[in-house]
Amino acid sequence: MAALDAEALRAALLAPAGEYAALDVVDTTGSTNADLLASADAADRTVLIAESQTAGRGRRSREWVSPPDSGLYLSVLLRPDGVPPARYGSLALVAGIALVRAARHAGVAAALKWPNDLLAGASMRKCAGVLAEVDGGQNTAVVLGIGLNVGPLGTDVPPGPGGLPATSLAEEGGSADRAEVAIALLRAFDEAERAWRGAQGDLAAAGLLAEYRSHCSTLGQRVRVEMPEGHDLQGIAIDIDTDGRLVVDAAGTAKTVSAGDVVHLRGA
Repeated sequence: MAALDAEALRAALLAPAGEYAALDVVDTTGSTNADLLASADAADRTVLIAESQTAGRGRRSREWVSPPDSGLYLSVLLRPDGVPPARYGSLALVAGIALVRAARHAGVAAALKWPNDLLAGASMRKCAGVLAEVDGGQNTAVVLGIGLNVGPLGTDVPPGPGGLPATSLAEEGGSADRAEVAIALLRAFDEAERAWRGAQGDLAAAGLLAEYRSHCSTLGQRVRVEMPEGHDLQGIAIDIDTDGRLVVDAAGTAKTVSAGDVVHLRGA
């Protein structure tokens, strides 16, 4: 698969054509998130894309397999002035919306497993994941990492939580043009993130909460939520609240979950 052309991506996404401040493509790195977190003076809306990663990671410190030239492994650094830090967590849901829009642009039916796993194709296999990390230093920043499988995987990719198998846009009959998909994804994220920022991080006021709910395949499912504290919560996923948290009906009691791995057990 052809290498990404950084100059072509800049022409499509940086001012005056787009809203991003800087964009770079590197051949390989450990983690694009780690690189941007280490860039204390990086401008708001800086994008870093790697052709491959040797230490890509997902939520809860899991490895994200990043085979060369087959996926999009990118991070966006944001400095969302005016947004209360308590709302930064909902950025991961904003990225999920952008992923659905990009997948559909590529010709693939897609949905979201809360909070931000992209499920693609008729079998709803995992196609992408998101990791948001906050740099709480003097110049507060949020780095949002996205790993999206575009071309055929061509390697053994471990399943996600609950044994969810992996797939890619190409394997689900979609576009394998990584440059086209990168532009579609970053344009979709730009549009959604500007609405989120303009509403001071309020998903509902930004018009994004209803869209997220409409894409979220977790709602209405009987689920097991594997909590960071080590225990599980089981029940029926009944809502996503205004902060992007999952609401689970557990034996008649509504429980709100801000972080955890969701396993779909069966339809409610």
